Amino acid sequence: MDEAIQTKTGLNGNQLKLIAIIAMTVDHLAWVLFPGYSLQPAAIALHLLGRIAAPVFCFFIAEGFFYTHDLKKYILRLLLFAIPSHFAYLFCFGHSFVPDSIFNQTSVLWAFAGGLAALAVQKSKLKSIWKTLFLIGICLLTFPADWSCIAVLVIYSFGCNRGQFKTQAIWMIIFVAMYAVIYAIFLDTAYGILQLGAVLALPPLHHYNGQRGQGRWRGLKWGFYIYYPLHLFLLGLLRVALWG
Repeated sequence: MDEAIQTKTGLNGNQLKLIAIIAMTVDHLAWVLFPGYSLQPAAIALHLLGRIAAPVFCFFIAEGFFYTHDLKKYILRLLLFAIPSHFAYLFCFGHSFVPDSIFNQTSVLWAFAGGLAALAVQKSKLKSIWKTLFLIGICLLTFPADWSCIAVLVIYSFGCNRGQFKTQAIWMIIFVAMYAVIYAIFLDTAYGILQLGAVLALPPLHHYNGQRGQGRWRGLKWGFYIYYPLHLFLLGLLRVALWG
């Protein structure tokens, strides 16, 4: 473990997750209040703050891989909550229930489950060639998700380089840069550049103290699984009320 996670000072896991939940909510609210790729300063500022969320969640998916007592149940839990989250995600952002693109067709929970599966394969006794093929397959399966297969690769790099924060940060930046380029080419140039704001997650992650959080924080894990689809559904209602 490196210095960033040896001390009890700093931010514990649940505090960091709460920061990510707030950032995620702000980001999703911005998509509802400012439809499309708005260049209004308020929209840009809210989306920039929202870039903190995904890397933090990816980091703790990787951490969860090492802490969980039952990996199969962990993956299954993500997959089960990915089902209601899929429909809530489409409703929230006004996407068609019939896919009309290869981008952003389901929620990020699908990609999170893929990242966890990728780590499981990496830690298995399979030959390297099979591990590589499985990783490619998982990336293809998660490509249509929010944050696409980039979330898988970030989780994978966080887990494979656990305890080496500088290496984790470098790989995260590389994968986020890839995401920014793809986003800029196929979706929107300005918002592609905006994805680079994910580096804002690195300072709080660097202050992670390795503690999970106790007391009043204990319910946060299950609270997130409920909150994620619920907040998407409520924001979907707001979208309909505002824009029809």
